Amino acid sequence: MAASELYTKFARVWIPDPEEVWKSAELLKDYKPGDKVLLLHLEEGKDLEYRLDPKTKELPHLRNPDILVGENDLTALSYLHEPAVLHNLRVRFIDSKLIYTYCGIVLVAINPYEQLPIYGEDIINAYSGQNMGDMDPHIFAVAEEAYKQMARDERNQSIIVSGESGAGKTVSAKYAMRYFATVSGSASEANVEEKVLASNPIMESIGNAKTTRNDNSSRFGKYIEIGFDKRYRIIGANMRTYLLEKSRVVFQAEEERNYHIFYQLCASAKLPEFKMLRLGNANNFHYTKQGGSPVIEGVDDTKEMAHTRQACTLLGISESYQMGIFRILAGILHLGNVAFTSRDSDSCTIPPKHEPLSIFSDLMGVDYEEMCHWLCHRKLVTATETYIKPISKLQATNARDALAKHIYAKLFSWIVDHVNQALHSAVKQHSFIGVLDIYGFETFEINSFEQFCINYANEKLQQQFNMHVFKLEQEEYMKEQIPWTLIDFYDNQPCINLIESKLGILDLLDEECKMPKGTDDTWAQKLYNTHLNKCALFEKPRLSNKAFIIQHFADKVEYQCEGFLEKNKDTVFEEQIKVLKSSKFKMLPELFQDDEKAISPTSATSSGRTPLTRTPAKPTKGRPGQTAKEHKKTVGHQFRNSLHLLMETLNATTPHYVRCIKPNDFKFPFTFDEKRAVQQLRACGVLETIRISAAGFPSRWTYQEFFSRYRVLMKQKDVLSDRKQTCKNVLEKLILDKDKYQFGKTKIFFRAGQVAYLEKLRADKLRAACIRIQKTIRGWLLRKKYLRMRKAAITVQRHVRGYQARCYAKFLRRTKAATIIQKYWRMYIARRRYKIRRSATIILQSYLRGYLARNRYRKMLREHKAVIIQKWVRGWLARMHYRRSTQAIIYLQCCFRRMMAKRELKKLKIEARSVERYKKLHIGMENKIMQLQRKVDEQNKDYKCLMEKLTNLEGIYTSETEKLRSDLERLQLSEEEAKIATGRVLSLQEEIAKLRKDLEQTQSEKKSIEERADKYKQETEQLVSSLKEENTLLKQEKEALNHLIVEQAKEMTETMEKKLVEETKQLELDLNDERLRYQNLLNEFSRLEERYDDLKEEMTLMVNVPKPGHKRTDSTHSSNESEYTFSSEIAETEDMPLRTEEPSEKKVPLDMSLFLKLQKRVTELEQEKQVMQDELDRKEEQVLRSKAKEEERPQIRGAELEYESLKRQELESENKKLKNELNELRKALSEKSAPEVTAPGAPAYRVLMEQLTSVSEELDVRKEEVLILRSQLVSQKEAIQPKDDKNTMTDSTILLEDVQKMKDKGEIAQAYIGLKETNRLLESQLQSQKRSHENEAEALRGEIQSLKEENNRQQQLLAQNLQLPPEARIEASLQHEITRLTNENLYFEELYADDPKKYQSYRISLYKRMIDLMEQLEKQDKTVRKLKKQLKVFAKKIGELEVGQMENISPGQIIDEPIRPVNIPRKEKDFQGMLEYKKEDEQKLVKNLILELKPRGVAVNLIPGLPAYILFMCVRHADYLNDDQKVRSLLTSTINSIKKVLKKRGDDFETVSFWLSNTCRFLHCLKQYSGEEGFMKHNTSRQNEHCLTNFDLAEYRQVLSDLAIQIYQQLVRVLENILQPMIVSGMLEHETIQGVSGVKPTGLRKRTSSIADEGTYTLDSILRQLNSFHSVLCQHGMDPELIKQVVKQMFYIVGAVTLNNLLLRKDMCSWSKGMQIRYNVSQLEEWLRDKNLMNSGAKETLEPLIQAAQLLQVKKKTDDDAEAICSMCSALTTAQIVKVLNLYTPVNEFEERVSVSFIRTIQMRLRDRKDSPQLLMDAKHIFPVTFPFNPSSLALETIQIPASLGLGFISRV
Repeated sequence: MAASELYTKFARVWIPDPEEVWKSAELLKDYKPGDKVLLLHLEEGKDLEYRLDPKTKELPHLRNPDILVGENDLTALSYLHEPAVLHNLRVRFIDSKLIYTYCGIVLVAINPYEQLPIYGEDIINAYSGQNMGDMDPHIFAVAEEAYKQMARDERNQSIIVSGESGAGKTVSAKYAMRYFATVSGSASEANVEEKVLASNPIMESIGNAKTTRNDNSSRFGKYIEIGFDKRYRIIGANMRTYLLEKSRVVFQAEEERNYHIFYQLCASAKLPEFKMLRLGNANNFHYTKQGGSPVIEGVDDTKEMAHTRQACTLLGISESYQMGIFRILAGILHLGNVAFTSRDSDSCTIPPKHEPLSIFSDLMGVDYEEMCHWLCHRKLVTATETYIKPISKLQATNARDALAKHIYAKLFSWIVDHVNQALHSAVKQHSFIGVLDIYGFETFEINSFEQFCINYANEKLQQQFNMHVFKLEQEEYMKEQIPWTLIDFYDNQPCINLIESKLGILDLLDEECKMPKGTDDTWAQKLYNTHLNKCALFEKPRLSNKAFIIQHFADKVEYQCEGFLEKNKDTVFEEQIKVLKSSKFKMLPELFQDDEKAISPTSATSSGRTPLTRTPAKPTKGRPGQTAKEHKKTVGHQFRNSLHLLMETLNATTPHYVRCIKPNDFKFPFTFDEKRAVQQLRACGVLETIRISAAGFPSRWTYQEFFSRYRVLMKQKDVLSDRKQTCKNVLEKLILDKDKYQFGKTKIFFRAGQVAYLEKLRADKLRAACIRIQKTIRGWLLRKKYLRMRKAAITVQRHVRGYQARCYAKFLRRTKAATIIQKYWRMYIARRRYKIRRSATIILQSYLRGYLARNRYRKMLREHKAVIIQKWVRGWLARMHYRRSTQAIIYLQCCFRRMMAKRELKKLKIEARSVERYKKLHIGMENKIMQLQRKVDEQNKDYKCLMEKLTNLEGIYTSETEKLRSDLERLQLSEEEAKIATGRVLSLQEEIAKLRKDLEQTQSEKKSIEERADKYKQETEQLVSSLKEENTLLKQEKEALNHLIVEQAKEMTETMEKKLVEETKQLELDLNDERLRYQNLLNEFSRLEERYDDLKEEMTLMVNVPKPGHKRTDSTHSSNESEYTFSSEIAETEDMPLRTEEPSEKKVPLDMSLFLKLQKRVTELEQEKQVMQDELDRKEEQVLRSKAKEEERPQIRGAELEYESLKRQELESENKKLKNELNELRKALSEKSAPEVTAPGAPAYRVLMEQLTSVSEELDVRKEEVLILRSQLVSQKEAIQPKDDKNTMTDSTILLEDVQKMKDKGEIAQAYIGLKETNRLLESQLQSQKRSHENEAEALRGEIQSLKEENNRQQQLLAQNLQLPPEARIEASLQHEITRLTNENLYFEELYADDPKKYQSYRISLYKRMIDLMEQLEKQDKTVRKLKKQLKVFAKKIGELEVGQMENISPGQIIDEPIRPVNIPRKEKDFQGMLEYKKEDEQKLVKNLILELKPRGVAVNLIPGLPAYILFMCVRHADYLNDDQKVRSLLTSTINSIKKVLKKRGDDFETVSFWLSNTCRFLHCLKQYSGEEGFMKHNTSRQNEHCLTNFDLAEYRQVLSDLAIQIYQQLVRVLENILQPMIVSGMLEHETIQGVSGVKPTGLRKRTSSIADEGTYTLDSILRQLNSFHSVLCQHGMDPELIKQVVKQMFYIVGAVTLNNLLLRKDMCSWSKGMQIRYNVSQLEEWLRDKNLMNSGAKETLEPLIQAAQLLQVKKKTDDDAEAICSMCSALTTAQIVKVLNLYTPVNEFEERVSVSFIRTIQMRLRDRKDSPQLLMDAKHIFPVTFPFNPSSLALETIQIPASLGLGFISRV
């Protein structure tokens, strides 16, 4: 591809920059071959002319498309070069806050200098089991890949963590080990993973120190091998260390510290146990104060010391050894304070009684004088004699420091050995994963021997890394069958040869160390002479003769030769070592043992690996010539050997690389320094990996992914069914240079830049398509806009034109008006002028016309008068003419009319003579006569009325006259009386005068009273008004108070309601928390049970020969019985196998930490159990008290006695019937003389056979009823006796057995007294009964008579029934029996309804009759047996008769007389809903019903919950028999068997679901039939009769509830295991809506393809699995509420796993993926609607996922968008929202990234939200389950036991 095609206008490039390393720019014009200058536009806005190198003419690096920026894998970048890598890392680190990035097989980790929430256990669980490319880069992904490859390939693994100091190597290695410890667990409960993690604080305290670059810098290299067994569980570990920086013990640079342990000791000096060390502040010691920075900010050395000691204890280092370590370390500190004084230039001394040296000697247990002597002297041994020579002060100081370094190094090795011993496992190691935490490439201003060794090690590691990358590339090409071409990559073998080959740098250094007078200068000269100008990688500095330069793979490094020889020799005076070896302190000589003894068991492997730090000391004994040989083993030699061993180990494993990058030197969080990053990328080999990848085919696509991505570049005719051929055809057209790509078997390989070119073509095609779409849409939009505008324009025009027309009209009107005005004005002017002229003219005319008028008047007057005359004359003439004409006309008319009248008269005369005329006249007359008659009648009526009025008036007149006469008489009498009254009037007048006087007096009194009344009224009115005012005020106050009270009441009610709601919510939360805690405890308990079983199995495997008589019981059985049974005898039997197993357990070494944990756990469980037991006891006591009160009422048993007495009467009558029928049969059989009667087919014969079969069946039924009644009778006897206590699960037997068991005299006496009292009670009741006996006798006689009549009637009915067909006969008999029973019941109810005393006496008599009936029943039982025998005899005789008669009958007779088939009616047995089984059949019952039952057959063919019903019916029968041992044994066996089944088939969903359903049904049955009122509300009366009578199984209900909880949790785990592989693929990766999201280019770490292959899961797979789960749950009859809880848990798992993966996968956070997720969630909601489960709460569990999908789709630009996001994402935490925004990645160029400022805005808005800082949801969370009571409507007596269950030994009762 030509450069002119790529370097076009607007193409973006990278140019070098001294400050930012690389700077982005944009081309302003196309590049043409031959151009020397590129015109560029920088991002900062400046234009630049970039000159090309005239020699190389190399163009600047092209920049990748924005869509590829921020990729998880750097190899996914199309342009692979340094600026692209740097920019990608910077964008991920700064913008997305992502610290991990893949670079092919390397994980690049950038230190954030900030604690990130990405290392929790939830993150570990999310990465566990995932492919490396499926999740975002993480150290856990590398650890998971190593763990997976170890298990899959059966090959050891290594994780190589490198980087410079402060880059985070130690933390990365620590997290990798934590991942292995969490994921794999340990093979035993010895907590090996905790010990592996506990080694970190110890090694950090003794091997880490503060440097200028890092506060916790590892000053040694370590390689930890974590061992695994065959099941890939951690069994142990081994640690190897490399190149401890011993010089730090005696010297620290400024702002640095010594090793942490020294400062921890000084900080803890005040502890009582450390007083003997005589320590103080760190500034008091020379070895800890040189750096001047004894304190690290944010680190508490005292707490760190406690953590170190705790870790030592966990690793088995005892307190005495710990104090020994601290003594040695304190001795080193005191040794550093030893001062020397110079005698002369060649000798020195120590002051006498020098305190630091005396403390050192005391702590080390050595002689003070001897130590003082050998610190100032040395021994020289020659061939002939030995010399003791004093040394100078400088030499003594160096020897002191060398001794301190040597002691620390030996102590370091000793601690490492003991750590390895603690991590060593006796179990054989199957494989291991090594974690190498080693120093990275170092270059400082002054580089010495340590940097040389470190860089030498990095050269070896880089060579191994290059070879591994090269090997992987080669394998990939060979696998895909691509022609292999040698890739030129940097081989650092020459540099390694320069260092380690013969006459190399190390060889010359060792040789110089052997020379007596060898110095650093002579060694430097040898180096110059040997390698200068001979090796291109070796150089000499220009200005120095004591340094040399080596060209390493990363950079040139200048080493100073000063100190090389001394550090390589690492000499320690032998005499000082001898003094220490002679110490009385036992631990000190252990440090200086020979190397063979000092090697720890873990390091003494078959390969003979020896850590570098184990520097051999001079032996105390040996040959004189041996010392020289031992000194040959220099530090460089040891390091080279250990490095070779390390490389052998790494080459034998599969390596995984982690490169740690330090982003800045100031430890600022999330600050990226490009210069420092580039230096480290070059040094750690990342860029070399990029270069090797870029040299070949770095971009690789599968054919399906390529087709899916670049389908837009193909035409329809190019698409074939063969994807491979399609891709080939398309690529040949797109890329003409065939060397730029290669076709493999499954992938297409591209050269660097080709994917960018294809992306450019794709973007151009999409852009062209977008332009076309935009063109069309814009055309459509513009056309719509044009039409809209045209319509608007027309409207506007219409209105404008209308306006203009109106304006024109107005103008015309105005013009017209103006014209009119002008007209009228002109007219006015003209008129005015005219009027003036006219007036003048008129005046003239008036005079003239007056004259003329007068003349004309005179003329007219004359004419008028003439006319009048003419008028009258002419009028007279006209009238005369009119009269003459009128008279003539009248005369003519009269003549004509006369003529016409004559003619009419003739006609009338003719008509008058005709009949019809008379008829018409007659009709008219009749009418007139009728009218006249009516008038006469009316007059008559009026006359009659008048007569009546007249008579009435006469009567009134007479009555009035009589009244007047009487009045007259009365007046006369009154006149006389008036005369008499006048006399009385006078007397009355006198009285009136008197009365007037009295009246005046009373009036005066009345006035005074009225005055007083007025005054009183006024006063009262004033009082009333005042009272009214007060009343109004009081009313107002009352209203105000009432209003206030109402408001306060409202407020109080509102507050109370709020408090109540809050309290209820809090109580619900507390209840759920308590449920969750309890269910977690149950889960922990079940886990401990399983662990206990596993330990038992391991012990049985370990013990080869079992002891005689030792019998192992099932662990679950023993554990459950010990947990759930309450009998002491059973508990003792359960302890037996445990006691017998104790000797075998002693053989196994116990882990004390495990033992203490288990012991603590057991005590906690026992305490909880005791608390629960106490609560149960209290509840039982309350229940017993309430039951005892209820038992005092004697009426409870009355109904049962009455029912049983009626039952016995019915039995007596039935037995009588049976006797009568047997007698009839005897008579029938005795008549042998009539063979035709007994012949087959005869009616008598058929009746006889029917009666025989029915009688035999009836006898069996009655016998069973007799047995039941006997047991009930005995229980009735006990019920009558007064009992105060009724204990649950106690032995209750009959009275005779109790009497036989009573051996104590006191008990017999008490029983006798009780019987005596009952006898007295019975006697008194019988006496009262005798009184009514005579009356009852008569009633009974009448009853007997009625019974006789009834008997006769029944005989008649029997005879009638015999003649009926069989079906009608059965119905008739049933109907008859029903009527008889109802009549009897009604009779007794009516008889005793009014008198309760009689009813009570009747019940007592019934009880007495029951006792008699019992004896009669026994007799009848005997007679029944006799009758059965006789029936058998009769049956034999009948058979003989049949045979004889069949012989006598001819075949023709048989044919002629067909025999009608006999239908023998079978009476239905009245079952009680119980199942009876024998005690010895219990195991068989459990085996067939539980252990060997197949759930599928039961779910398909039988009723749901059948096993639970069968078990409960068996429990009912045991309760009915009052057998507590049987109940306890059955329930315990049931629980243990269910646990066995679930342990054996616990991974089968159907099995777990089936037993969860049956356990819940069994629990509901125990509640429904418990007899408690709360559970009996929904029962029928028949179901209430089936309640348990003897035992209270509340405790077993709790046990079953716990078992159901455990099964539910196991069901959830099974669901999770089945759904887990489907969720991510179906919900995230699979494209449900095809074509919405395109596949982006991927790197070496291939992610799972979103295209659905045959093996991938889709959303339909999840829905099918959900349907399967739901159908299985429904088939097993699980409660609907429980199904809702299961569905809610399933949806929570789906939502949590999907969201967690979304939060950990950058490639999934895009707009199109949000659309896919929302569609998938809608499908799940549709499934809920189809199943009517929307109210189950399952949809709410998906709310976080829904909001995350919405967050991916909403706008993310403005503040309004931020506000909308904050209000929308209420179910997401702040960390999750920010994480999604950081991960949001555009899939196409048309999408935009989320800006950093927008994310900060979101964080500011959400800072007040109080939510969990946890990033991921807890996918393992299980909601607390509840089992709401769900009674069954199924009647127990109707349940049939199918033969397929194999329960034939059980009989229905």
